Amino acid sequence: MIGTALKLGRVSNLPTVWTNAMAGALLALSAAPGAALVPILLSALALTLFYVGGMWLNDAFDAEIDRAQKSDRPIPMGEISQRAVFLGAFAMLGLGILLTLPLGGLALLSALLLTLSIFLYDWLHKRTALAPVIMGVARFLCYVMAALAATGAFPGVALWGALGLMAYVVGLTYAAKQEAFDRLDRAWPLAVLAFPAVLVLVMGWGKPLALLVALGFLVATGGALRLLFRRAKGDVPKAVTLLIASISLYDAALIAGVHGGWLPALLAVAGFGLTRALQRRIAGT
Repeated sequence: MIGTALKLGRVSNLPTVWTNAMAGALLALSAAPGAALVPILLSALALTLFYVGGMWLNDAFDAEIDRAQKSDRPIPMGEISQRAVFLGAFAMLGLGILLTLPLGGLALLSALLLTLSIFLYDWLHKRTALAPVIMGVARFLCYVMAALAATGAFPGVALWGALGLMAYVVGLTYAAKQEAFDRLDRAWPLAVLAFPAVLVLVMGWGKPLALLVALGFLVATGGALRLLFRRAKGDVPKAVTLLIASISLYDAALIAGVHGGWLPALLAVAGFGLTRALQRRIAGT
């Protein structure tokens, strides 16, 4: 049962959620310094529940499609019922909202909007071309919630970071939608990945650690794009998992460039390594 729960939650990608929480908070704190360890931890825990609950909800909504296209998923395999997955998903989303109550009204509002975006994506992603945008908004709101939890404000630097993350996830999600066909249909939507690439360079300019991490982010993203454009069998899933893990490198580059803290930046880099290691044990898509 534990293995089924982990597989449903695609928990190998959770380090990217934790680094989102850290980056969103620290970017906000660069404009409004102050102690924020407890809000960061609470945000990370709440975002963990939102992510895992969202992944469960995704499988619950996609059960019929998975029976035809992904028969190895837990519901088609008979490991757990669709009803149980729905109940578990909504329970986790509800608990995530409760955890944001001590973080202030604005953080709670962002959590509610995040929950709505998760629900809309899982419900509509097979039926609308706007699905990548909805997923991008969800990750945008991860930064928003963490920033508001840490400082009660959402300064411009955090806004730029969140917009860059949103653009990155829009491109990533577009690529992921091609995974079932193991090919890339059209390449031009991936152009949105240029914005976060430029952003990490601009925000890290003149700061050696930030530029080094930004280079790592660009190399990883470039490697994923090479796989997407090569279009050999198995390349799309490999590219998607690499792009997901590289979210932590994006977070690390911004932390090093804006906040300037080398320890949290290196922790975010470690999030990339941990995600890649976990993806070898538990499927990330």
